[in-house]
Amino acid sequence: MTARIIDGKDASARLKTAITAAVADLKAKHNVIPGLATVLVGEDPASQVYVRSKQKTATAAGMNSFQHDLPATTSQADLLALVKKLNADPAVNGILVQLPLPKHIDQNVIIQTIDPAKDVDGLHPESAGRLVAGSDGFVPCTPMGCLMLATDVEPNLAGKNAVVVGRSILVGKPVALLLLNENCTVTMAHSKTKDLPAVCKTADVLVAAVGRAEMIKGDWIKPGAIVIDVGINRIPTPEGKGRLVGDVAFQEAANIAGAITPVPGGVGPMTIACLMLNTLKAACRAHNVTDVAIPARLPKA
Repeated sequence: MTARIIDGKDASARLKTAITAAVADLKAKHNVIPGLATVLVGEDPASQVYVRSKQKTATAAGMNSFQHDLPATTSQADLLALVKKLNADPAVNGILVQLPLPKHIDQNVIIQTIDPAKDVDGLHPESAGRLVAGSDGFVPCTPMGCLMLATDVEPNLAGKNAVVVGRSILVGKPVALLLLNENCTVTMAHSKTKDLPAVCKTADVLVAAVGRAEMIKGDWIKPGAIVIDVGINRIPTPEGKGRLVGDVAFQEAANIAGAITPVPGGVGPMTIACLMLNTLKAACRAHNVTDVAIPARLPKA
């Protein structure tokens, strides 16, 4: 194995340390404590785990965490009323409505009701528009984590060929825009792309976000490339527990790539850390604070 393994746990720990210091600075200088409100509708086990982790991380960073757990039978009108209440609450700087929502609730309506100034998930159309325009808005957390990991390996991506496999609104499209803002030459590949292996092999930076287990093989990788694997897929094992793999065939790719994220332990840990970063940004913007250091890149080890 020749590739550098990009340790997302270490990276997220470095980022959270910097965020915790900034939160303390914000409180000391301005008596402002960032507040993150999480909204969970129903009892999906995976969603419960994610939300608890977000609440725990916020508290550990010195933020206020406001938890709202609602039954699966909650009406869309009641959920909208809660979102509007949180929009109006000055103690709440960030609002995160955990997805997916029950089928009787239109998640687009809910997302569009969140105040864009509190949209720390970066999913509001205004946030997406700001990203397209290259102006200062909230970037979705997983794409932001992808970029931070890539620039931790290579701080200057200008002129690099970047290929993003997958065009979802959650990851593929925003990460392509972030790479474009870094002055990469970006190709977006997807299920209709002709000769996908050849396209991938042009990439100095390859982001896999297609949701198919180990689809991208080692011989699709350009020697020395940075490979960011966003996929999380569970494949069966003989003992029946299953194991998590990414969208990239890791062992094959690691023999060719220059650096690669593992699954698990790569992009995943960065997502929650970037949520905390967005919440810190939201609190500073709400109070017009400019003298607190907000990390734009991963702090060095």
